[in-house]
Amino acid sequence: MEELENVGKQPLLDFNFLKELTDARIGLGHAGTSIPTKESLNFKLAHAQARDAVYTPMAIVALSSKLESFSLPSTTLYSKVKDRTEYLQRPDLGRLLNQRSTKVLSDEIKNCDVVICVADGLSALAINLNAFDVIKLLVPKIQQANWSLATICLVMQGRVAIADQIGEILKAKLSLILIGERPGLSAADSMGIYLTYRPKRGLTDDSRNCISSIRKGGLSAELAANKIFYLIQQAMGKRISGTGLKDEYES
Repeated sequence: MEELENVGKQPLLDFNFLKELTDARIGLGHAGTSIPTKESLNFKLAHAQARDAVYTPMAIVALSSKLESFSLPSTTLYSKVKDRTEYLQRPDLGRLLNQRSTKVLSDEIKNCDVVICVADGLSALAINLNAFDVIKLLVPKIQQANWSLATICLVMQGRVAIADQIGEILKAKLSLILIGERPGLSAADSMGIYLTYRPKRGLTDDSRNCISSIRKGGLSAELAANKIFYLIQQAMGKRISGTGLKDEYES
């Protein structure tokens, strides 16, 4: 009888040590054949937060003010996208500046070493929470290396490749773009940084280096700034970026 009672039973696993290492949904437990009500509600909340992150606007005025207080000039630019719905449906338009922004940028000083772009991407929340913290740590490193900086470009409704056009117009040696990453059910506030040497329109993803998952609970602003500066040094020295440039930074 005792053997029959134990058929199908498995020892309970302790997932607490794994939960300290990841925000992924593990060890949720169960209530009968389903998950507990609390976890079910948490899942629905995470889904709602991910959707909100996509539609939350970038706090461009607040970011511009923070940059100004740090003595960093900025320029607000817009892609060819008209609204958020079109942004989601037409990623190609998010890669290009509209006519007015192209004209505005054409009047800026050319031939800089580095241009830093900031775009809302698929999570403006990520930009609102993380962008300035990285920039304020990264810019002094760039300045100490005696590299010239263009105006910081704040791009509304932008995709990653829009930094290629910006860099091309400004004739920059290297472009960086800080952009909100696609929100998931574990994190809606994750920011990525993409680096391109000799940016120009038409480049593909293999020409870029990426650092992702910059957020509280992910890669810290300090480590992200150190890693991206390392990549800038390598890209400038080797005159290459993308698949030909390996990230061998030791944290």
